[in-house]
Amino acid sequence: MNLKRNYLALLKWLGTSTGIVGAVLVALHISQSGYGYVFFLLSSLSWFAAGWHMKESSILVLQGVFVAVNLLGIWRWLVVL
Repeated sequence: MNLKRNYLALLKWLGTSTGIVGAVLVALHISQSGYGYVFFLLSSLSWFAAGWHMKESSILVLQGVFVAVNLLGIWRWLVVL
């Protein structure tokens, strides 16, 4: 049980920290800002996994949409240029 709680805490803090880094990169609006969407994607995937473990459908829906939006951002900023 303790291992599961530690894993969940790790997922949540990973999601939080990568989300913050992504937000800063996008807000700076510099040539590397597109990589903010990569950090956002990692954040969304981490929070999705945490939501799955917590059985929180609202988090799953929100993060599922964010994954799609972040993939669009990666496509527009890093692939198509």
